[in-house]
Amino acid sequence: MENNDWLKQLLMIGVGTTSLAAEKIKEVSDQWVKEGKINSDQAKGIVDDLMQQMQSESGNFQTQMERQLRNMLQDLGVPRQSEMDELRGRIDRLERQIRDLENKSWR
Repeated sequence: MENNDWLKQLLMIGVGTTSLAAEKIKEVSDQWVKEGKINSDQAKGIVDDLMQQMQSESGNFQTQMERQLRNMLQDLGVPRQSEMDELRGRIDRLERQIRDLENKSWR
């Protein structure tokens, strides 16, 4: 399933970017506390607010990426998994019918 690998890689990039941004936000807020620009409660509030916003946006990003990937695959003519499963089922039924017909002709 190469398509799933692509999606997983894109999502992992998003997770990595979010983690890096979270680290930097924490570092900056810690620095501001050391410099006396804000107190530790304010720093925690800033970090929590920004992290919540980033998580919300990353969820939207993930949804948008999945939608774009599905549309791109559909435009390229790549069948969905459900379509492949349906075709496999039809092939299995046809093979079974052929075997039944062959068995009847041997009797």
